[in-house]
Amino acid sequence: MDGRGAAGPSDGRADGADRRHVLVAVAWPYANGSLHLGHLAGAYLPADIFARYHRIAGSRVLMVSGSDGHGTPITVRAEQESTTPQAVVERFHPEFLRYWEELGISFDLFTTTLTENHARTTQEILRGLHANGFLEARTTLQPFDPVAERFLPDRYVEGTCPRCGAEGARGDQCDTCGATLDPTDLVDPRSKLTGAVPEQRETEHYFFLLPGLTDRLLAWLESREGWRPHVINWALGFVRDGLQDRPITRDIDWGVALPDDVTLDGAERKRIYVWFDAVIGYLSASREWAQRSGDPDAWRAWWEDPSAESYYFIGKDNVPFHAVFWPAQLMGSGDLNLPTDVPANQYVTFRGAKASKSRGVGRSLLDYLETYQPDALRYAVAAHLPEQADVDLTEEDMVRRINDELSAAWGNLVNRVFAMTAKRFDGVVPEAGELADVDRALLTTIDGVLTDAAGALEAVELRRGLRLALSGAQEVNAYLNELEPWRTAKSDLARTGTTLHVALQAIAGLAVAFAPYTPFSSATIHGWLGLGGTLEGAGWRRPDVPAGTRLGEATPLFDRVELPEDPDEQAAEA
Repeated sequence: MDGRGAAGPSDGRADGADRRHVLVAVAWPYANGSLHLGHLAGAYLPADIFARYHRIAGSRVLMVSGSDGHGTPITVRAEQESTTPQAVVERFHPEFLRYWEELGISFDLFTTTLTENHARTTQEILRGLHANGFLEARTTLQPFDPVAERFLPDRYVEGTCPRCGAEGARGDQCDTCGATLDPTDLVDPRSKLTGAVPEQRETEHYFFLLPGLTDRLLAWLESREGWRPHVINWALGFVRDGLQDRPITRDIDWGVALPDDVTLDGAERKRIYVWFDAVIGYLSASREWAQRSGDPDAWRAWWEDPSAESYYFIGKDNVPFHAVFWPAQLMGSGDLNLPTDVPANQYVTFRGAKASKSRGVGRSLLDYLETYQPDALRYAVAAHLPEQADVDLTEEDMVRRINDELSAAWGNLVNRVFAMTAKRFDGVVPEAGELADVDRALLTTIDGVLTDAAGALEAVELRRGLRLALSGAQEVNAYLNELEPWRTAKSDLARTGTTLHVALQAIAGLAVAFAPYTPFSSATIHGWLGLGGTLEGAGWRRPDVPAGTRLGEATPLFDRVELPEDPDEQAAEA
């Protein structure tokens, strides 16, 4: 996905000198398999909702991510299939692009870590750490598979977690309790390649001297305001428990090579660890976007201007990498902006099991896109975002949200107001007579919904923002039920015209409130209202729909969704 045009200022001015610069940095998925709803709810949909809000409000948004092509799961899959890591990435990266296109996930750039630009940027960060004294070469013991006769990356070692006792923990992390591990921490370790017990053999690697940044990290973390409790508490606890020197290279032939001017024994057979280079992708993708835009220095507005903001949308298992390690890399290598916020989401579970690409829990996004309209799927997932706690998602809940809320409360409202206007006023927005208290109260309510929703979205409380939009639709339905324009049309057409005029103004405002969540239908509604097909830069406010405007011919916005005949069987298959 290539660069996008900048959104216009929310106040309508032509210049954007004082516009906010907002970087939306989104987790890089391993390109080793299809993504599922857990991925969508964990990072990609929240990031898009946030970015779309800011674009409407007039901020200059740069939303970047890409396929992580260097993750160990990719090399594991390549070996299982007797193919190359490059071939695995080339199979799944286009699939990811299809998700974003169909779901309207509005990346300014979704690239990969396989570019020369990414390699150069990674090497630049490494050089900065080295020059500032935060890297040290040392001989260490690393797991070695005596059967395969090769050193094993962390994820090639599996065993029992020493903290929670879960089986299947990896040499870098336990997915069950979230503990960050080293291969030597595992109980009963075994090689993922051959099942052999790894031996410890000497090899030379660069270590990131994290303890030297402890005081700076603590001072920065303690100054954070508004972070989600589970994020800031985890990050602070991680640092206070004592940071350890951490290796940033590995014995493998797939990944970013060491720079030529940084020497290490056997450097030609070593690569930079994926945990170190993946987070650098946010910076390299920003630079790539700038290069593609024709202004190679454009990225600096988001990374060097201290007034710029940066938000990192990830799942909670990535908190240490984004709230501790990445800030440490930035601190130690130079003077680029640190994260403004890391609004990590908790997990989505399906019938009590955590969605997992590697364990086959959760259907792929392509499966869901065959069943649900994109806006309907976005709505159902947004209503269940796991912002503060894990959320168990069921098909029944999704269908209920779509049918009873999105379709019945919002979609049906739009269609019946347009239908009444078409029937009684030939599809032209009627003149408003003198507004009664009930009319003014409704418009004040809708304006309040937009104000409150803006506050929720600014605080990355996205579920609350959606609830507010829905509450506004319910208020308009209550207004219509009270004034009954279908009845007054027979006795007081002027009153009917005022009611429909006010309802159309309210719908125009609610289309803005819903737009970050359901962008396709909101753009359609604004088109029907004669407001144009895009909301970007229009301002986070209720637009005016003048009397005399000829409306478009409205059609049903959302299809009714039916539950599968056997939900339990489908859940088991998922």
